[in-house]
Amino acid sequence: MLTSLLDTDLYKFTMMQVVLHQFPGAQVEYRFRCRTEAVDLLVIEAPFRAALTQLCALRFNEDELSYLRNLRYIKPDFVDFLRLFQLNEGYVEIDTRHGLDIRIRGPWLHTILFEVPLLAIINELYFKALGTVPDLSIARQRLNDKIELIRSHSDVAHFVFSDFGTRRRFSGAWQQEVVHTLKHELPQQLSGTSNVLIAKTLGISAIGTMAHEYLQAFQALGPRLADSQRAAFEAWAKEYRGDLGIALSDVVGMDAFLRDFDLYFCKLFDGVRHDSGDPVEWGEKMLTHYREHRIDAHAKTLVFSDGLTVPKALALHDIFIGRAKPVFGIGTNLTCDVGAIPINIVIKMVSCNGQPVAKLSDSPGKTMCDDPLYLAYLKQVFSAHPPMSSFAAHGRR
Repeated sequence: MLTSLLDTDLYKFTMMQVVLHQFPGAQVEYRFRCRTEAVDLLVIEAPFRAALTQLCALRFNEDELSYLRNLRYIKPDFVDFLRLFQLNEGYVEIDTRHGLDIRIRGPWLHTILFEVPLLAIINELYFKALGTVPDLSIARQRLNDKIELIRSHSDVAHFVFSDFGTRRRFSGAWQQEVVHTLKHELPQQLSGTSNVLIAKTLGISAIGTMAHEYLQAFQALGPRLADSQRAAFEAWAKEYRGDLGIALSDVVGMDAFLRDFDLYFCKLFDGVRHDSGDPVEWGEKMLTHYREHRIDAHAKTLVFSDGLTVPKALALHDIFIGRAKPVFGIGTNLTCDVGAIPINIVIKMVSCNGQPVAKLSDSPGKTMCDDPLYLAYLKQVFSAHPPMSSFAAHGRR
């Protein structure tokens, strides 16, 4: 189902490079979850195992390595490492006693590339198992409707968006067709795609910086739990020296993020990304934060990427254009709007170096953690909720 290890999102490579250079010995665990109720994924067990085996047989070829080498923020030794790289099936555990339970355990450096292709495989196999054969003429009309909606917008010249749809796409072929169509129909509005293979194939920009797992890992890797976000941002700046300057804001809640994102980071990073909670409230808080630190927000980028549709992105554009530089990452609504009902599936890091890690989402239902005691402690440390009883005995910093 996948023929290239480039068929993934750019931020997996940018994070992986940091891991190679700064945390090559880190051990992690990821866990799969289907957030959509009443979905039986056991029907895809056999083809999923076969697709996993095929994925783990892939290697980077010289043409792919040459493409990565020409990205200015990718360093030569990382490309040399990728020349030897191969995913190992032994790091993936599949348990079917209570549904399709997938866990990935092993070195962070050697497991980080599993998430996106496995989610894409599960999504495509699920629709095949349902016998879903969409009428692509209808799907193409839906895409054309989105294109016309953008074209007819009063401020179309300043509307900028990217494809973020790899993980929950209907199929790889459909994602490529969607992005190819957008490139030709909206060349000024489409800034790129998160999918590295499609970016390479179509000659457009690959888009991405960091994901939740990066900041989550620092809950175990950082000097203190309370300082984990700041440590993560420092490590990123050390690696990229001004490139890839979008910070992710919702790993321990927006308020905790703003406390850590001080004047230094406001100046150091080009902007921030929203991925949970009310987007308007988030944007207003971010603009207020910049204003309080005497930062001209007109030069800062606000990336919106949480469950966007084209109409929602256009509405957010109207609210924030002229006050900052709003851009949009649209995923499922572009790459899985074919008539089938998308499923909400994720693979999240749940531990690093033997310690639990978690995301405290600003959206109900997105928080994921295997250790409720640690989750309560994390909330206390970052004041995500009213103070709870002390968990000093839990042994965390």
